[in-house]
Amino acid sequence: MLKIGVIGAGHLGKIHLKLAAQSEKLELVGFFDSDTENSKKLADECGYKLFPSAEELIEQCDIVDVVTPTFAHFEYAKMAIKASKHIFIEKPIANSIEEAYEIIRLAKEYNVKGQVGHVERFNPAFKAAHDRIHNPMFIETHRLAEFNPRGTDVPVVLDLMIHDLDAILSIVKSEIKEIHSSAVAVISESPDIANARIEFENGCVANVTSSRISMKNMRKSRFFQKDSYISVDYLEKSCEVIKMKDAPENPGDWDMILQNAEGVRKQIYFDNPEIIQNNAILEELESFAAAVENNTEPLVTLQQATKALEVAYMIIEKFNK
Repeated sequence: MLKIGVIGAGHLGKIHLKLAAQSEKLELVGFFDSDTENSKKLADECGYKLFPSAEELIEQCDIVDVVTPTFAHFEYAKMAIKASKHIFIEKPIANSIEEAYEIIRLAKEYNVKGQVGHVERFNPAFKAAHDRIHNPMFIETHRLAEFNPRGTDVPVVLDLMIHDLDAILSIVKSEIKEIHSSAVAVISESPDIANARIEFENGCVANVTSSRISMKNMRKSRFFQKDSYISVDYLEKSCEVIKMKDAPENPGDWDMILQNAEGVRKQIYFDNPEIIQNNAILEELESFAAAVENNTEPLVTLQQATKALEVAYMIIEKFNK
C-alpha cells in the first residue's frame, strides 16, 4: 500500500485527507499546511498527523498530494520531485506555463510519475459517455456556479473553465486553429464570466462558457456528431445519448421518425449507457496509485494538464480582442 501525504488543508485539501484516510489502496501518512492554527485544529478534530514542515512530510511519503492555492503548486511539486516522490497536483497544474514545463522536466529527470486533478475525467457521467463520443464536430459546454470568494484570485477560466478545456482536449484529437473569447469582471478583479469559441484544425468547434456569479449551478456539456447527440451533466452525474439510424420500412406506432427535404427518413432512438456511480476524487487518487504501482501512464498526465493550461492562457490573452 502506497503512503500518501497531503500538502494544503483548505476546503479541497480536507476532502483529499478524508478520502485518503478512507481509501483501501492508500495509507495516509499525514499533512502539512502553512496555516499553523487551522492545521492544529484539524489535526485535533480528525486525528490526522500534522507535520511541522513540508520536507518532513515528503520524506515519509511515496506520493505527495499538492492541494495548495495555485501559486504554491510549483514550489511544493518541485520539492517533492527532488525528493524522488510521485506527485498528484490539483488543477491547474501550475500558476504559469513555464512552471508547468519545469515540473514536466523535473519529473522526467527524477523518474517520478505525476497526475493532475482534472476530476471531471473521473465523473461517472463523463466516463459512461466517453466511448460513445466519436469525432464530434460541435461541442457546447456551460459551467456556471454561484458566487464563492474562494478561487476569485484567478480568472474564471483557470478556476472553472479549465475543467471543460481538459475534457474537450481529451476527446478532440486535433490541433487548435483559432480562438475567440470575451470576458467580464463583475465583482472580482479578474473576469467572472467568460466565453470562448475554439476552432480546431479538423473542423470541430467548441463553444465554452463559464461563470462564477450565476443564480444556480450548472455543469453540462453537449457533443454533436454524425447521427448522434450526447449530453453529459457533470453535476447530476447523468448522460443522455440520442442516435439516428435508417428508418424501418414499417415503423411502429411509437417509433420516432424524421424525414428531411430530400425524403430521407431516420429513426431517433435512445442509447443511454449505464452509469456506475463513484466518488470521483477518491477514484482519481486511487487510479494514480495504480499507475505508480503498475508503472503505467496516469489518466491525466502532466503534459495533458499543461496543454489545458496553455489553451486557458490563449483564451485569456484573446479576451475582448
